[in-house]
Parts: sequence; C-alpha cells; structure tokens
Amino acid sequence: MGQASTIGLDIAKWVFQAHGADATGRVVFRKRLVRAKVLEFFAGQPPCLVALEACGGAHYWARELGKLGHTVRLIPPAYVKPFVKRQKNDVADAEAICEAAQRPGMRFVPVKEEAQQANTVVFRARDLLVRQRTQCINALRGHLAEYGHVVPQGPAHVDSLVALVEDPKSSVPESARGILQVLIRMLNALEEQLKELEGEIARRAKADPVARRLMTIPGIGPIAASAITALVPAPEGFRAGRDFAAWLGLTPLQKSTGGKHKLGAISKMGERTIRRLLILGASAVVRWASRRGAAAGSWLARMLARKPRMLVTTALANKMARIVWALLVKGGTYRAPAVAA
Repeated sequence: MGQASTIGLDIAKWVFQAHGADATGRVVFRKRLVRAKVLEFFAGQPPCLVALEACGGAHYWARELGKLGHTVRLIPPAYVKPFVKRQKNDVADAEAICEAAQRPGMRFVPVKEEAQQANTVVFRARDLLVRQRTQCINALRGHLAEYGHVVPQGPAHVDSLVALVEDPKSSVPESARGILQVLIRMLNALEEQLKELEGEIARRAKADPVARRLMTIPGIGPIAASAITALVPAPEGFRAGRDFAAWLGLTPLQKSTGGKHKLGAISKMGERTIRRLLILGASAVVRWASRRGAAAGSWLARMLARKPRMLVTTALANKMARIVWALLVKGGTYRAPAVAA
C-alpha cells in the first residue's frame, strides 16, 4: 500500500471517516475512526495534507492536527458537495473532501485560533438573547391580539404590551394575566442580560484602537466594530475590497450564459454575523438620509433618487465592507468624500 499525500476527514460527534489518496488520486485507505482514536491515528501518519469541511468543531480539529505536523485545510461545505458521487454517507463525504482538496483552484477557510474563537462567543450569545427577546415580544403580541389588542411591531412598543397586561381594566382575562406576566419577567431578564453583554462589547471596542478607527465609518458602532475585529481573518489575505465584500456575502450572484450577463441577489455566503450588522448599520444610515436628506450630490443622494431603499441599503452595506477592508489594510480613519458643488 502506498503513502497518502492527502487525507479527507469527515468529522462528527463520535464516529469519523478518513479517506486517504496518493498524489495521483489513487485510494490508499478508507478508515472508520472513533473520536478517541482520531489523534492517535493521525499521529502515526507521515505529514500530509488533511482536509475537513468547515463545520462545527472543524477549527478545533484543524488546530490539533496541525500540532501533529500536518498541513490542514478547511473547505466550505458548498464547495465539497459537487464532488459527492450518488450516495450521501460518511464514506462518500470523506472521499469528496479528499478530491476537493486536491483541486488546484480550491478555496479554503482560514483556521481560527483559540483566542479568536473565544472572542466570538460574546456575539453568538448576544444573537441568541436577541432572538429570545423577539420570541417573547411576538408571543405577548400574539396572545394580546386574541383579546382585541393590536400593538405596532418592534422593541420600541414593548411598554405598550406590558401596560395592557398590567392594566386591570383591560380585556385580558385574569386567568391569562398571570401567565403573560411570566413572559414579561422573562423579557425583563433578557433585556438586563443584553445590556450587560452590550456594555462588555462597548468596553472592548473602546479599548481596541482598530475598533475605534472603524467606528468613524457612518453606520458602524461598537457592536459591528468589535465583531469585525474579532471575526475577520488577516485582511491582507483579500486582494481587494471586493473580495472582502464577497467573503461577507454582500456581492451579487452572477447568472450568465451565452454571453448574456445577469446579476441576481447577494450571495449571502460567508460570515453572516458581520453581514447582518453591516446591513443593519446601512439601513440606519439610509433611514436617516430618507428622513433628513442626504448631502446634495453625494453617492447616497443619487442612489436614493433612482433606486428602491432596500437595494440602496444592500449597496451601501457593500460599500461599507470595502471601506472597512481599506481601513484594516491601510490604516487611518474614514473621511467622507468631498461633494462636487
């Protein structure tokens, strides 16, 4: 049996599948591994290229396998799928990962360091609390609608929901009022936890010189700036701002054939947390400009004059991503472009 130059590893919670191939692509081995034996197996392999799908737990295994002397590459699952032949199972997945890693034009995901992953926990926790808060608000709104009370959407109108529950003269039955008060207590607890997390994020942003520079960009506040510094890999790895925007999923999908070029909606591939924060920031800027008016002759004013607001919001988020990349690579702070008189 020859020596494997590339190993595709399909990871899971307990049972892993390894597929080894030599430099010509010929199969060297197919091996099923239990979790406790994975590192022992790879410690016995000569240094080679080990490829994994960039999924949950992949960064941990990439770091551990790298310590054993292997070159580790993480592949986006969407780029592995075309190499799966017919049946979908662990053996076929490991083979597909191995084949994908051998393609010369394959794109890989940078391996995150432990500290970098630790910095992301605060943003993932905040996302969870925001979702739970939204669920509580929607539950209150839905239950009160059954008794004829309709309140506008959004966290800004939560006080109206609470007032209806607390008002003994409202049409809410006493048997339901106590249960709704449980939801209100849950909502209050979530608000306190969110304030605590957002205070921590603001402190980190204030202490980070890069985050402070990013906050000079309109639409980027402490949360977005801290997320960018924590989640973005080395910006020098992107050739241009457009590549960075594409990594965030803010560039349009191309659907061209027969010499006819057509651009669709944004790809929404890549780092979703930063993409969402940039779109929220762009939405705030566009909303402000729509109400108060953008500077005459500015890019934003020209876009709002001829395009729908949602399209302008997405285009502005793309523009913000490019500016972020420029500040990360070249340094300095944001300066608004001069508007021609």
